Amino acid sequence: MAKTFEESLDQLEAIVRKLEDGDLPLEESLELFEKGVKLSRECKERLVRAERRIEVLMKESNGDLKLEDIDEEE
Repeated sequence: MAKTFEESLDQLEAIVRKLEDGDLPLEESLELFEKGVKLSRECKERLVRAERRIEVLMKESNGDLKLEDIDEEE
């Protein structure tokens, strides 16, 4: 099951705290850094999709708000 945005962000913040402590061996730091970059990209993508959904809501000109699903492959 996929993580929620909040779960991914919490995990990313925990990784940043560990890296900022600076007490980790180089290899572990690199692994955490890679995982952090991946989580950061996932969070950014979710924010972009959320922004697109909001734009769709705002574009309805007949007064009705309509939510359209966003194709995940876009």
